[in-house]
Amino acid sequence: MAYDYDLIVMGGGATGLTGSGVGVTLGAKTLMIERRRLGGDCTWTGCVPSKVLLKAAKVAYHIRCASQFGLSDQPLKVDFGRVMSHLKERRREVYEDADRPEIYEDMGVEVRFGEARFADAHTIEIEHDGIVDRVTGRYILIGAGARAFVPPIKGIEGVPYLTNETLFELDELPPRLAIVGGGPIGTEMAQAFHRLGSEVTVLDMLPRILANDDEELAAIMQATLEREGVRYVLGAGVKGVRTTVDGIALEAEKDGEVRVIKSDALLMATGRRANLDGLNLEAAGVAYTRAGITVDDHCRTNRRHIFAAGDVTGRYQFTHMSEHMAKIAVTNALLKVPMKIDTKHVPWATFTDPELAHVGATEKQLKEAGTSYQVFRFPFSRIDRALTDSETTGWIKVFAKKSGKILGATILGASAGEMISEYALAMRNGITLRKISDTIHPYPSYGLGVRRAADQWYVSKQSPTLTRMLQKVFGYRGPVLEFEPGQIV
Repeated sequence: MAYDYDLIVMGGGATGLTGSGVGVTLGAKTLMIERRRLGGDCTWTGCVPSKVLLKAAKVAYHIRCASQFGLSDQPLKVDFGRVMSHLKERRREVYEDADRPEIYEDMGVEVRFGEARFADAHTIEIEHDGIVDRVTGRYILIGAGARAFVPPIKGIEGVPYLTNETLFELDELPPRLAIVGGGPIGTEMAQAFHRLGSEVTVLDMLPRILANDDEELAAIMQATLEREGVRYVLGAGVKGVRTTVDGIALEAEKDGEVRVIKSDALLMATGRRANLDGLNLEAAGVAYTRAGITVDDHCRTNRRHIFAAGDVTGRYQFTHMSEHMAKIAVTNALLKVPMKIDTKHVPWATFTDPELAHVGATEKQLKEAGTSYQVFRFPFSRIDRALTDSETTGWIKVFAKKSGKILGATILGASAGEMISEYALAMRNGITLRKISDTIHPYPSYGLGVRRAADQWYVSKQSPTLTRMLQKVFGYRGPVLEFEPGQIV
């Protein structure tokens, strides 16, 4: 059968942009369909605007707290409207530089806008301005993304709540902001809005924030934000919300007692749900659950010519994983090369100040699995670059075998999101702590902390017996050093 296209990509976010680029590079006649605008959540309502806001908030904080750099603290009145105009300008720059349709059309990708849905296993209907067209594809990649999930809290329908999809369209800074959700989005926005001038209260059902991160380092992160003035109500269930004459009231139950939190705005940072509505997956016979489209580690659905990647699968809701999965999916489809998702080396990063990142197994996972491991630690207070920058809050923790094989790593500190990439590269390619320690790192840099943490593996191998043998053979006369377990050198 002759198809209109070799590859049809449904969605123009991170998955769609990457998948389309790979497809046309491999010689496939490729169509990308997007309902609204290319770039997806990352460009418009996620990674890009949130990082612009975090940067503006950090600058504001440093102006107010300039004495830590030997300068004078300065009062600062934030022009929030101007901050948001700046955010939109930077967001537009990213779109113009990387996401514009013309960029992909110049590569040879056909770009069409409209609502895409299956008519059958090889046929996609595209509805735009009331007109429905049909196209056929030999292979299809679903990259429909996800949207904010809001749990069914009593009264929520009558409250003008915010999600990441509406937060970055605010024109005025809310004097009081309540955030439901202590995950990465809630934590990042709590710090950003507080530093810009909002009184922020974070609520979560769990007894701690950032539940997927190292417990010790997440606790240090929470303590840091609390010192800045962010308030936390943890281990509390939100039982209801309502509008009041002066804003919004949340009823939170903790230890059997109900507490009322008043705010001017409410951000629901309670997770994301795969965009399945409207795809008409039944017409193609594609299997899915409430969590997302079901795929194997090759990103293939139960229909061999249909693949799905990114947030719509519900597996890893990160932009970098959407790109990774799209590459895997299209390569498997077009080249028949049996590539699999790399599930062991997925980096996580929360871009607060300080940043918190991890890759590989967490200490909790290692304990639950009964895996034998050692912990090698190094504090940011002993990284010279952190000292020069007055960024000494944080730790590097590496979990490794006695051989130096890295099982996982977690970092709290300045540039942690950059530093964690070195561990991801090392783990994927079997590079041990010994090899990292033997690798020259520039001084002074934050990356040098990665090497200093690896040096601790050498310290753990220090043998007084071997030292005495060397002294006997060569006639050396120095002291015989002995280090306590876990001692940082």
